[in-house]
Amino acid sequence: QVQLVESGGGLVQAGGSLRLSCAASGRTFSRYAMGWFRQAPGKEREFVAAISWSGSNTYYADSVKGRFTISRDNAKSTVYLQMNSLKPEDTAVYYCALDWGELPRTIGNSAAYDAWGQGTQVTVSS
Repeated sequence: QVQLVESGGGLVQAGGSLRLSCAASGRTFSRYAMGWFRQAPGKEREFVAAISWSGSNTYYADSVKGRFTISRDNAKSTVYLQMNSLKPEDTAVYYCALDWGELPRTIGNSAAYDAWGQGTQVTVSS
């Protein structure tokens, strides 16, 4: 079993930055890829970014490419999402998710992920 806890959400003005963190605990001795998803009110959960176990492979949704950066520190069992140039449409609850294995089995399919955090709210004001 593994537990995921997100932090770092908050209220920021358009154009600002936030860094989300996702700390894993429990079965962290196994290798796992990680992803970030988000869900805005009234919308389906959507893929944001993913990263392989080594960190060498990263994947992004077109809507965040060039603005968001996913990274990880395996020594700390933590994954980060640096969000720059935030827009009001980035407002959502952000979730981190774990996929056992060195590479994500899929990139954007939330059903492929094995564990989820509770989410952290990000609100971008215009």
